[in-house]
Amino acid sequence: MDVSPRVEHYQVMELRQEAGTMNGALVSVVDDDESLRESLPDLLKEFGFKACTFSSAEEFLSSDCLNRTGCLLLDIAMPGMNGFDLQRELQLRGRKIPIVFITAQTDEALRAKAFARGAVGFLLKPFSDTALLASVETALRTS
Repeated sequence: MDVSPRVEHYQVMELRQEAGTMNGALVSVVDDDESLRESLPDLLKEFGFKACTFSSAEEFLSSDCLNRTGCLLLDIAMPGMNGFDLQRELQLRGRKIPIVFITAQTDEALRAKAFARGAVGFLLKPFSDTALLASVETALRTS
């Protein structure tokens, strides 16, 4: 069922009002898709968050954003270290960053694997603004 842009706008506004105390949190995006890395920060900033983007897991791990990230939006399929590899590396380092996986793969087994490994959210591309905001808010509440 499609949600009209007007209805979604009001849902986003309601979620933003509920979010009040979480605004300003840093959300890091790790995705090899350049268009996503360019568009998500603007949307996250519109919601009141700070945003950092990275084209690879290795780039994120070597950044100064690693220790400031309150929520990680993480692609599963990337060249080199994939999303699950990064999740495991963060656990090995003792970094408990809430992760929302994002993927274009519709494989239900991936979703189950993500949650079994501790993900707090899972979004299929393309996802709505409402779904993104709700997932980020859920992640920030768990941190």
